[in-house]
Amino acid sequence: MKYNKRHGGPYDRGGADSYYRRPYNPHYFLGDSYNSRLVKLSEMTAKEIADYTAGFRDNEKAENFK
Repeated sequence: MKYNKRHGGPYDRGGADSYYRRPYNPHYFLGDSYNSRLVKLSEMTAKEIADYTAGFRDNEKAENFK
C-alpha cells in the first residue's frame, strides 16, 4: 500500500515516534512538524490513524531507531 509520506503527516509522525522510541500516540500536523497545527487522535479519521499506525509499524519492523 502507498502512503503519503509528507513531513508532518500521519505516516511520517508514526515513523518518527517509533524512530525516537516514543510511545504509540496517533497524531499529525497540518503542515510541517511543530510549525503548524497539531491534529490529535480525537480529531483523526480512521484512514489517518491507519496511516500513523503503518508508519510506526514499518519503522518498528525495519528496526531503525536512534
